[in-house]
Amino acid sequence: MNKAVRFTYLGLLVLALVAPLIGLYPVFVMKLLCFALFACAFNLLLGFTGLLSFGHAAFFGFAAYVTGWFVKAQGWTPELGVLAGVVSAALLGIVFGVVAIRRQGIYFAMITLALSQMVFFLCLQAPFTGGEDGLQGVPRGKLFGVLPLVDDRVMYYVVLAVFIACFLGILRIVTSPFGQVLKMIRENEPRAISLGYEVDRYKLLAFVLSASLAGLAGSLKTLVMKFATLSDVHWSMSGEVILMSLLGGVGTFFGPVLGAGIVIGLQNMLADKVGEWVTVIIGVIFVLCVLAFRKGIVGELMAWRERRNAKR
Repeated sequence: MNKAVRFTYLGLLVLALVAPLIGLYPVFVMKLLCFALFACAFNLLLGFTGLLSFGHAAFFGFAAYVTGWFVKAQGWTPELGVLAGVVSAALLGIVFGVVAIRRQGIYFAMITLALSQMVFFLCLQAPFTGGEDGLQGVPRGKLFGVLPLVDDRVMYYVVLAVFIACFLGILRIVTSPFGQVLKMIRENEPRAISLGYEVDRYKLLAFVLSASLAGLAGSLKTLVMKFATLSDVHWSMSGEVILMSLLGGVGTFFGPVLGAGIVIGLQNMLADKVGEWVTVIIGVIFVLCVLAFRKGIVGELMAWRERRNAKR
């Protein structure tokens, strides 16, 4: 990263650290961070591996339910509840991956969508999920028996720390030899096979990592908002995370974060003013972005910088 990018990240980090102190509503920023983590997890699969999943809401929503049930009904501590949600998402990712990973393109996407709908109906019918009412009043408890997460500011800095750790983890994964193989699979899978790489194993591992991070985002969202509902596991949630990634820029590190910020920000600002029309407005913005910014906002900025440097 050049100096400009580093200073940008540093500025954003400082802004995130002082956000509760300058009047930003902590719960809103925490929700944004959860969905930004969800979008980064999805981008790891689509942007750096080339696999388009229409079923990522299954990992996000199922982990949210698992965490909420263990914390509320079983009295587990928040860290154990989050761990249970991540493990459940990873196991679900293994099942999805084993079934779908040998397919490509639209067939892979449709299989993940079908499996996700099965999880949706499971959450609708299972007794521990609360059916259409969902899980309400999930307590935050104390992290490791010390940090009172009921305090919004304490909860905020915990979520921020988790997000930064996961963001840096994704950055490390993508820039590692494993990440380079994933990029090669995305660009030319037959070439990767001819070089002796077990492509299906790499794709399965990337799928499970993405599912686990999506589950972590869903678990944190349950603790932040204190509820888990069917909307978390509905197919429209998969559509939202795709929108976030494409809007910000697929295959970029900060693009999904920016995309999540735009979508969640618009939903928060416009929901009480235009009601259900907020979906239409976000859709129009997405269409305009696709027409004007084919690579997403961050992707187009990076392409413009490369063109400018080439002219020098």
